[in-house]
Amino acid sequence: MDEEAAIWKSDTDSMDSAFIGRAIGTLLTSRPRKLDEAISRLDSPSKRGSIVSLEDLLWFLHRYIKEAAEKEELLDEILVPMIEHSLKCKDSKHGNQAMVLLNWLFQDEPLFEALSRSLADIIIRKEDRYIALGWCTLVRGLVDYEMTMDRFSNNGIRENYNAMLKILCSCISRLLFIVCNGSTLQDGFELPTRLSVAAADCILDLTKALTRKLSVSDASSRRQKSLNSEASNLPTTMVHAATSGKKVKPSSKSAEFSNKLEMELLLWDHIDKLIILVQRLLAWSRKSRPLHAKGLEQVLKWLQEIKDHYGCSQHEAGTKFAKAGVLLLSSCWKHYSMLLRLEDRKLSQQYKDLMDQYLSAIQELPADSWHMQFYADSKSKEHNKNAGTGIATKKFFLNCLSLLLGRLDGKQIERTVSENGMQISRALVPQLCCTDEDVIDGVVCIFKTVIFKKKCSSSGSSLADNRQMDSVLPLLLPLLDERDGTAKAVVMLIAEYCSISPDGQCLEEVLKRLASGNALQRRNAVDVISEIIHLSSDSVTVLSHSMWQDVSKHLLECLGDDEEMISVQASNLLPKIDPSLVLPALVRLVYSSNERVQSSASDAMTALLKNHNQNYEVLCMLLDHLSNLSSLDLPKTSGDIKGVKNEEMKENYNKDALKAWQKCQGLGWDLEGSRFGAQQGLKKLFPIRRKGKAIGSKLDTERVLRLIPEWSKSVQDWNLLIGPLIDKMFAESSNATLVRFLSSISKHLAEAADTVFHRVLSHTKGQKELDESFYIKWESKTCTGDDHLKLQHSLFDRLCPLLIIRLLPMRVFDDLNSSVIYGQLVHQDVVHGCGSININDDECVASLLLKRALFKIEFEDVRKLASELCGRIHPQVLLPVISAHLELAADSLDILKIKACLFSVCTSLVARGRDSLSQPAMLKIQKSIKTILLWPSMDGDQVSKAQHGCIDCLALMVCTELQAPKSFNVSDKTSIIRKNFHPGHSVMGDSVVTYVMRQLSLDAVEAASTSTLCSDNCASEPSAPLSVRLCMANVLISACQKITDSGKKAFAKRILPYLIHFVQVIKDSEIRVACVQVLFSAVYHLKSIALPYSSELLKLSLKSLEGNSEKEKMAGVKLMASLMASEDAVVESISAGLLEARSVLLSISMADPSLEVRQMCQKLLACLTQS
Repeated sequence: MDEEAAIWKSDTDSMDSAFIGRAIGTLLTSRPRKLDEAISRLDSPSKRGSIVSLEDLLWFLHRYIKEAAEKEELLDEILVPMIEHSLKCKDSKHGNQAMVLLNWLFQDEPLFEALSRSLADIIIRKEDRYIALGWCTLVRGLVDYEMTMDRFSNNGIRENYNAMLKILCSCISRLLFIVCNGSTLQDGFELPTRLSVAAADCILDLTKALTRKLSVSDASSRRQKSLNSEASNLPTTMVHAATSGKKVKPSSKSAEFSNKLEMELLLWDHIDKLIILVQRLLAWSRKSRPLHAKGLEQVLKWLQEIKDHYGCSQHEAGTKFAKAGVLLLSSCWKHYSMLLRLEDRKLSQQYKDLMDQYLSAIQELPADSWHMQFYADSKSKEHNKNAGTGIATKKFFLNCLSLLLGRLDGKQIERTVSENGMQISRALVPQLCCTDEDVIDGVVCIFKTVIFKKKCSSSGSSLADNRQMDSVLPLLLPLLDERDGTAKAVVMLIAEYCSISPDGQCLEEVLKRLASGNALQRRNAVDVISEIIHLSSDSVTVLSHSMWQDVSKHLLECLGDDEEMISVQASNLLPKIDPSLVLPALVRLVYSSNERVQSSASDAMTALLKNHNQNYEVLCMLLDHLSNLSSLDLPKTSGDIKGVKNEEMKENYNKDALKAWQKCQGLGWDLEGSRFGAQQGLKKLFPIRRKGKAIGSKLDTERVLRLIPEWSKSVQDWNLLIGPLIDKMFAESSNATLVRFLSSISKHLAEAADTVFHRVLSHTKGQKELDESFYIKWESKTCTGDDHLKLQHSLFDRLCPLLIIRLLPMRVFDDLNSSVIYGQLVHQDVVHGCGSININDDECVASLLLKRALFKIEFEDVRKLASELCGRIHPQVLLPVISAHLELAADSLDILKIKACLFSVCTSLVARGRDSLSQPAMLKIQKSIKTILLWPSMDGDQVSKAQHGCIDCLALMVCTELQAPKSFNVSDKTSIIRKNFHPGHSVMGDSVVTYVMRQLSLDAVEAASTSTLCSDNCASEPSAPLSVRLCMANVLISACQKITDSGKKAFAKRILPYLIHFVQVIKDSEIRVACVQVLFSAVYHLKSIALPYSSELLKLSLKSLEGNSEKEKMAGVKLMASLMASEDAVVESISAGLLEARSVLLSISMADPSLEVRQMCQKLLACLTQS
């Protein structure tokens, strides 16, 4: 203190500004009351002592600021400590020192001007966030000075209030910049920082202050101070004392109104900034304060509307219309600004009074209401209209109520509902009948947030809240009898109520209306259910399980509603409910005789499956219901299996089913029914019978399964479904419905082929090899009892993996580099012609198929299906293996293996065409075929069946060779092999067609010397016997039956001219008869393709009729009959020779010793006579 005394003993004119910090620091740490007393003592003479008093520091501060103002210097040394002190003492009861000092200093107008402008300049100049935060705190204190300065004697702030506002309002742009850049992003929502909150509240306080009405104008205050210019060197308090005896003439009402209008115009000038501020407040409130955010939306909308409506006239500020907009903004913003504050402890203390005021205004709209009075005083027709309807007033007070209630926390809301719930309900329910959508939306939002809120409190509070809600329900339900805006709002409220009502009473009332005869009630009730389901998407506990059951039941009944809109809406809502509640019933309704119900149920099921497109449990539920249609009202069939339990039926087929399977998979060598593709093969699947139902029939599952392709388009990741589906197939190997389902998604199975193959291989690894003794009993059909059931289960367990593979398209086998399909087979020596072979590698699919097809101890049905599937294996892998096994089987007379090998070759030719025919291994296969054809056989024995296989195999080679190239899809991997392959030529030199023709036509010596299948020493081989030559004729007959349309012309061109010539010169009658039968078959199957050769064929038939043997005559009759039964063009071409034919037929019909020949000729004569 000695140092401070030394300062004051020096000349005051030379005081160093370096000590101002100590002075201001001392003043700011003094008690506010002592500081105020020191200010009041400044007008009394005092003696300076050794200790510096507060009065001395005040004198020093006043002199320093005055000198700085005269020099136009910055006052940061004074204001920054005040700003920092305001922030530190924000919540302190003794933190008003800065306010006391400014209130005193502002009494001197020069000092007021300097300090207020420097204060405004600080927030613009300084980027310090701490100073900005303190600045907002200090300014809010200045604006709201009445709350803090009522105990102090000076009135500097009040006297210069309007002037201070004008200066500080220039900082709103800077504050708004802080607000707009003061957000953080959390969970997709914007949240404010501490500084942005302070800046927003500061803007709200400044703009709210522009709406105040002051009793004393700062203009009169300045006139008062100008009368005391002689005391200008004294502190402002002394000036006040010197003039205290003089009366100040009160300002007139017109002056007051003028000043107030000036402030209101200033507020209007900031309307764009207010809009931006409200936008930021709205963004900050969306996450945690939905009702407050709803109010903010309406405030924002209102600000934009009045700006657009009145803004165009503001250049004519003196007009009544312009003044109306200014006064409207000021009147409403006075309340809005108070309710928008983010930090305001005072508002929580008076929210009850404000709520009562707003509710009373909404309910009664008294004429003396300040807001209504404003409208009543307005001369504008627009406002008179609003006053008459009360819509604008209702919207204003609803906005205020939303903003007020939206600020409350959970406990405050519970207390409000408990104390004022009925008052709120009585005031708001009538407003639902308002025609204005904003009013209705505001009421609904308040109800949802305050009355129908979710419970998270004590049971006592919840009980009270339930009573409040129950009392509102009777008021709302009658409003569901019409279709209007009110009903739309009530729908949302009742849905909210149902979602939190524990007893289900509200839901029961809604469901009653859903079943009523009033269409409007039903439509509104469906809307309520729709809203409940929407609410349930955010919570799984909206309704209890029993409530959901009731909802599901009524919605299912609505599928057949006479009102199409209700039916469609029910169909759209059902997929959003738990599938376990609706899926079984939807399956039933898909089979309804009511077309509308059937269509709606189908749409609902498709949407439900799409909604759960990655959920295997839902898919499994559907398949289980389809597999067990005993609950569906479908026509019953006989055929119950006696003595077999239902559990056993789920895993075992009955005898009829097994026979059907064997029939559809038989090796009859007619490959017309062996086209590849899951659909065609599975259409032949046997019916699986359960008690009273033919489950495998098309009737049972087709209506539902036809919905699957549309659902399948929505599945994103098939790997999540394919694995479990394959496992289910293995577990239920006798489930034909499951097989049908998998066939309907075969395209998508192909996309996850590796997953399918891995599951198949994993399953087959665990399968045991067949016991030979049991297998012998099965083949001999001597197996009975438990052994029979066991083997039957084993049969379908071994069939199941093959059925799954069969569902996949052939293209999945094209990748030779796939280890799961081909493993090491593609690298084995046999593939490259070196002779070794190993198909015991269980690590690849190709080995599995070959093993099941070629091993001796295997079920016949498994062998047949495996042989068929082997045809899909890439020919570069398949044919070398098959050729080697076929050669070994021919050497060992293994008929089963021969049949399997030949079937595999046939299916490969059908599936892959020239890709298979062009393989070098085909030469070896043809040699084996010739060997087998040389075997002696009897009709019907196993050898003859194998030879029939050889005939069909050669026939398919002929068809493949003559097939037009464009009809085949050639893979890139085989294009190199086929690069030099041309129609009519095979890899061994001459074509297969040439080989067959020569075998048929040449005599023994020529056949031995020219056969394309002979080796270098073939001249020493014995000549081809008659049986082989007849087989070649059967090859051509079979080829006629199998040739496709694209190959018929080539076939006719290659075969018919040669055979027509050959028949005329051949001496062997049996061969001649066989050739005529080939021609008869060709005419029958080729139709008009045989037109160029029809005349020659007629002559040939007449010549055959003149033959010596009965067989030759019958062949000629059949050839003539086929020509006469052919297409018109063919008949017309042979018309010239029919007269001769009639004569020959007449002669034979009368004289031929064979009764059958005579009868055939008589029939042909009858046809000629009729024509």
